Amino acid sequence: MILNIFIGLVVIGITIVIQGFGSKFWIHHLINNYTNKPLIGFDRRTVKLLVYTALFLLTLNFIEAIIWGFTYYLLPGITEFETLEKAIYFSLVTFTTLGYGEITISSSSRILSGFEAMNGVLLLGWTTAMMFSVLQFVMKGTLKVKQKK
Repeated sequence: MILNIFIGLVVIGITIVIQGFGSKFWIHHLINNYTNKPLIGFDRRTVKLLVYTALFLLTLNFIEAIIWGFTYYLLPGITEFETLEKAIYFSLVTFTTLGYGEITISSSSRILSGFEAMNGVLLLGWTTAMMFSVLQFVMKGTLKVKQKK
């Protein structure tokens, strides 16, 4: 059990680093591409920014869930996943806390799925906060432009 807790904490650390560097990258992208050219209302450029932000952040979350899936697939004590696809599917269901339950880990490694669910709640909340921040960024730019008129 101690080994599984250690593995879970390491994977949580890796996924938090991915989310952190991804967030940093996207914030720099916003600063470099949108601070000198304000967004005005919900025009095509604004909608593209929101769509690209959502896709980028969801891609980060997908990569993080895949890392958990690889962890399940590669650990010798977990025998429930014959294929990598099943391990990634289980990981996505666990990461999002959807929890269908048709696939479970019955071995002593099942504590990892609890760690993944906690990790998913944290990182999906972070993704939501980033989306909200980008939306605020858009709204502030729109309000500044309208106030100048």
